[in-house]
Amino acid sequence: MMRDRLMRALRGEPTDTTPIWLMRQAGRYLPGYRALRRQRSILEIAQSPSLAAEVTLEPLRRFDVDAAVVFADIALPFAGLGVDFRIEPGAGPVVPEPVRTDADVERLRPFDAEASVGFVGDTIRAFRAQETGRPIIGFSGAPFTLASYLIEGGASRELPETRRMLYSSPERFGRLLDRLTELAIGYLALQARAGAAALQLFDTWAGMLGPAEYGAFVAPRLRTLFAALAPLGRPTIYFSTGSTHLLDTLGTIGASAVSLDWRVPLDVARDRLGPGIALQGNLDPGALLGSPTALERSARRVLASVPTHRGHVFNLGHGVLPATDPDRVGALVDLVHAEGREVAA
Repeated sequence: MMRDRLMRALRGEPTDTTPIWLMRQAGRYLPGYRALRRQRSILEIAQSPSLAAEVTLEPLRRFDVDAAVVFADIALPFAGLGVDFRIEPGAGPVVPEPVRTDADVERLRPFDAEASVGFVGDTIRAFRAQETGRPIIGFSGAPFTLASYLIEGGASRELPETRRMLYSSPERFGRLLDRLTELAIGYLALQARAGAAALQLFDTWAGMLGPAEYGAFVAPRLRTLFAALAPLGRPTIYFSTGSTHLLDTLGTIGASAVSLDWRVPLDVARDRLGPGIALQGNLDPGALLGSPTALERSARRVLASVPTHRGHVFNLGHGVLPATDPDRVGALVDLVHAEGREVAA
């Protein structure tokens, strides 16, 4: 029988304990993945359903997490737009020819999810053939964050070219976001058809925008996206960082749950988002690098911010850091489940 703890929490229903999974739980801190990376590149692994499924399964074999997250990279769909890219260790996606002009936007090919990233669906199916007890989460980059990589040519903390386009060529920027909204809808729908039980949208760089710009450019596309996904019947999660100033708007975009970093307590977020939206988060990933006592204290503080534990999925405020000791992850999972069972009882 499939464990439904995650989906119940995302729907705001009672659970027997607090569900937990961790962003980037499949990957760089685990010995099996590190051994595989000595032989294969990230793209080679992601494009091989058997290898990607094995990476996805590794944390489930080690920890009692309540869901898997498909091993993939945020940039994989770029190929379907006709955009050349590579993934550099420590730097992430690199786009040698950034998308910055009207002609660049017009040259983007119509996105066909099955043709360009069908292997991600195959990874989900390969996972489900081996793991029948726990669900798998599909994911995509959000339109704004995908746009930032395409425009900047890679990761950038200041996003100068992205903001230049937004302010100097808002129509061009809007057209690019529209194309990427269609891409994300198609990509997530493919993963749902393959068996993903929930869908998460990563908007890592959204916090760079002020409320007015976010409300004008990003939020309308997110409403379109989540409305298009609704008929699939899968709970949806929206994750962003540094976005405390956007909470009032995040409650209106249509996601089932909002996932938060560690910069805002969950009870504060609940007051601003309203009661109808589930919460995910929000332990600082750095807490896994500290002492066991400090980790327990930090985890209990997060749990205490949702006293009933209802409508809450425990997670990190960002991905597992590479230096993390896997044993600490296991201890965190066990602690969250134990604390949640006490409340549920």
